[in-house]
Amino acid sequence: MVNDIESGEYSLLKDFRVEIEEEEEGTTFSLCFWVYLISSSTSFPATIIQQVHSDSVGSAPFLVLDEKKRMMLLPLLLLHKEAPDPENSTSWLEAPHASVEIEFPYEKWIHVGCEISADFVRLNIDGEIVGEKSLSSLINKDSPAGSFGKLALANIGGHCDSLQGYVHNVEVLPPALSIKDHWGKDVPLKLSIDNSSASEIEVGDDGVWSIVGGKASCRRNFSLDVVLLNASGQPVNKDVEVVASLLYADNGTLVENTTDAEAPLLASYDGIEYASCERPSKMLQGRASFKLKISQLSSKCDNRLFRIRFHMLKSGSYPFFEAFSPPIRCISRGRNARGSSLMWKRSTSTFHPVNISQSSRVDEGSLELEHSSIYEARPYSSSKRVRSGHYKLSTTSETDPKLERPDEECNSHPWTVNQVENEFGRSLEGRPENLEEADDSLSDSESTEERNSPFKSISSGESPISDVTIFKYSLSALTERSFMLKEIAMSASDNELSEFAHQVSLYSGCSHHRHQISIAKRLIEEGTKAWSLISQNNHYIRWEKAVFEIEEYFMKIAHCSSRSLTQQDFELLRSIAGCQEYLAQENFEKMWCWLYPVAFTLSRDWINELWSSTSPKWIEGFITKEEAESSLQGPRGLQEPGTFILRFPTSRSWPHPDAGNLIVTYVGSDYTLHHRLISLDQIYGSSSSEMNVKPLQDMLMVEPELSRLGRIIRSH
Repeated sequence: MVNDIESGEYSLLKDFRVEIEEEEEGTTFSLCFWVYLISSSTSFPATIIQQVHSDSVGSAPFLVLDEKKRMMLLPLLLLHKEAPDPENSTSWLEAPHASVEIEFPYEKWIHVGCEISADFVRLNIDGEIVGEKSLSSLINKDSPAGSFGKLALANIGGHCDSLQGYVHNVEVLPPALSIKDHWGKDVPLKLSIDNSSASEIEVGDDGVWSIVGGKASCRRNFSLDVVLLNASGQPVNKDVEVVASLLYADNGTLVENTTDAEAPLLASYDGIEYASCERPSKMLQGRASFKLKISQLSSKCDNRLFRIRFHMLKSGSYPFFEAFSPPIRCISRGRNARGSSLMWKRSTSTFHPVNISQSSRVDEGSLELEHSSIYEARPYSSSKRVRSGHYKLSTTSETDPKLERPDEECNSHPWTVNQVENEFGRSLEGRPENLEEADDSLSDSESTEERNSPFKSISSGESPISDVTIFKYSLSALTERSFMLKEIAMSASDNELSEFAHQVSLYSGCSHHRHQISIAKRLIEEGTKAWSLISQNNHYIRWEKAVFEIEEYFMKIAHCSSRSLTQQDFELLRSIAGCQEYLAQENFEKMWCWLYPVAFTLSRDWINELWSSTSPKWIEGFITKEEAESSLQGPRGLQEPGTFILRFPTSRSWPHPDAGNLIVTYVGSDYTLHHRLISLDQIYGSSSSEMNVKPLQDMLMVEPELSRLGRIIRSH
């Protein structure tokens, strides 16, 4: 993780000054910088940068905002014939220039690149050319080589009506360096509110938030997340804390304590309320989450509106390191919101920028192979609770509409080893099952154990992770689990994570979560190291360069030096990452949380052999469901019944319990295609159990419905 933000990285626009001395090789250079303008009472047109020469030529505007707030880049004195007259303060208005056609935005980081050559000036915004103007070189007896000598580019405002703002990473580049490369390096940051994370906030037609507050018995929790983003909108992982405070919307002063001396804004942690100023929230993967309450009513403050200010501690008093909510009206419980039109509640399907991509489609059933002693068979039970001491095959029908929901987990019925061997085909085709009934129903023999043992075990344990956290994780959707697990894994030891996994399994009645929790710490640590190595502190990197490091990490984690990734494998990874030519951190994280569980699965001895095998090639690589189906289609229709292909499901990413598992896509005896998930997490239980397990290929080939390994056919 990157340390606290250095305050020296940012400076005031009024202090901007760069000195350039022409070198013998020519007059071409590029001035690059990031600028953040603050809304003020400035009159336009306004000069951003003035060009000042060391000799007695004088000065003239270099970079300005015109009357419509459009940026203009002007010719250079002593270099271009068309340069403005320094003796005439308005001559620049008629000078040819390069400009952008849209209004320059305020309170947003914008990258500016000014290319200067003897023949042209070129304006770049955010790495792209937006304006260019051809010019004539200035060649005369006073300047025979078109030289500009020693030049200073500076902001010479400083008045109250001058442009106000900040600059970052100011640099003069030689011709050999690209402005686009400068744009991608050392990108500035900005704190923002993630409105998609808001819950229990009512939004009026006028944009004012209505929040129920007041006395302890009446006020409600509402949730908000703030995100630290770079100028390209990507989350940035910094070791900083964010604190929230309540201000008056009209003048920005702090709201007073209530008549009971209670802080106006409260932060809620594990059901306990604290003054928000005393409980900052730590950034995790570029995001800080707040659960807040307001104790002060607007009606008690002359009906004034409030506003919440979030600001980063120990990061300097910069406006881009603070974020403000819209105006807030705090009302009592019995009072209706004024003109309300929308109620924000936290969505379980919200996709956060730093979060792992979860597919919206789940098309597979599940086939689970659990190991202890393969000779021991147990009676059938309808409970979803996992028991050790037997193999079990568990399937859910492909026709069940609930399989389309990405958050469905661990909902199928267990089968004993004898039923696996004797009724594999019938179970694969099985009737549609009610997944909700499978979740809720308990057999008579297990109902008491299910209802009592988890709570008893959790309450009597000595885990440093609270019971509330365990319950919340067990009941949350995948997106929320991802954030929680990242936060827990950063501070917990391996033993604490193992205990947490155990408690979650007990409480949820399902052990499928155990494996994803156990690998969380390594997944995050290895992913952080990998991205640091790949990016070299750049915001993005070309995909073609990143694939070499990705492959190296994959082979290292998978413990396989004999098989490298193919071009088709990389194309699927790029599709999962959601990137094109360039790979950003967000894209890498999406890909990593799919790839790491796969690599970890392949590192197990009993499946590493399958991956390394080339004759036959049990696992041909990373393929999609569509590719598998297409490969099982012969010239006259489907191939022979029993033909199957193994693949990793692209719809399962960490921390989904099935991430890293395998899919069997096969032609059934009814000449239709079937997809079944092989849940491998139970085999991860211990090294001793892994040593005694049958090879997966042996398990597959004894099944009546599987008789022949298929091949992947790709169209070129």
